Amino acid sequence: MALPFLSGGGKKRDQIVAIDLGTRNTKAVYVTRKGDTLTLASYTIMDAPVYDRALSAEVLADHLKAVMESLGTRHKHLCISIGPGDSLVRHAELPVVTVNDMRQMLKFGSKNYLQQDLPEHLFDCEILALPQGEVGKAAKCKVLVGGAKKQLVTEVQNAAKQAGLVADSITTGLVGPANALELSLPDVYSKEIIAVVDFGFKNSSISIVMDGKLALNRVVGYGAAKLTTGIAETLGVPTAEAESVKMNMPQEVQEAIQPLLTPLGRELRASIDFFEHQNDKTVSQVFFCGGSAKAEPIVSALQSELMVPCKNWNPTVALTLQLDAQRMSELEPNSPQLAVAIGAAVSTF
Repeated sequence: MALPFLSGGGKKRDQIVAIDLGTRNTKAVYVTRKGDTLTLASYTIMDAPVYDRALSAEVLADHLKAVMESLGTRHKHLCISIGPGDSLVRHAELPVVTVNDMRQMLKFGSKNYLQQDLPEHLFDCEILALPQGEVGKAAKCKVLVGGAKKQLVTEVQNAAKQAGLVADSITTGLVGPANALELSLPDVYSKEIIAVVDFGFKNSSISIVMDGKLALNRVVGYGAAKLTTGIAETLGVPTAEAESVKMNMPQEVQEAIQPLLTPLGRELRASIDFFEHQNDKTVSQVFFCGGSAKAEPIVSALQSELMVPCKNWNPTVALTLQLDAQRMSELEPNSPQLAVAIGAAVSTF
């Protein structure tokens, strides 16, 4: 699932830098391809600039230069992924026309198909299922729609250009985790009904996959920032100390975080319930990614709320690794944060 709002088209490349523009951290990977082999040649996780307010193209350009320097590559072609606060993914039924025509229909009539007026947005579509039998004028097909504000996409594109880079595609981070899971656990992805949760900084997202296709996607307004604030208030410690405590998680803190995670657990469980009631199917397990997914006690606490087996996973397991010693030693504990970037890279290949 690529859903690029901006795509240069043309031939497929044999290398790409994929950048996940997160709210608190920027995650980036440099991936090369030779035949069917994908190689992780470098990665980086950096603080995002001024994450509490909108970025200018100039500030973002400087940040992109810093990301490329950290990756240690001179490759200039990027796939940039923007987060759930700035993009959307919806299921819709549209007339059986070309994808270009679908984009135009959504541009001028989003309310007719998405039940929401979204002016000045760019859209992309992936056809999930065509109608059965003879196709008439009134026939509709099931489509996955991605969207983002045109101004934001333009600013990201301009920032890349100012940095001396080329934004081959700009996509939504909402499909990244599912793409990464399909790469790393293809049998689970294609044969089971699963949920993928990206535990972000300000927002989290849940995607449910059935028959190897994205069946549901929802953004939840609860992220790691609320959990850190809750720990700080509960323990009476500064936010910076609460962040450290959250990741190391002594036993007494594990007991304290359960009620703090209840709001997120209920929202995720409600999404799973909705899917199960609509489809008369059961979600077999939930996979977590994102920075907070590195802490096993957090995943365990959410499993108590969801009543479904929960685990984090390493999205790099299907990649050949060609990393320096320092990055190799840091990869495994940090791998859950790379899911969106790896998913974006996979979509370009």
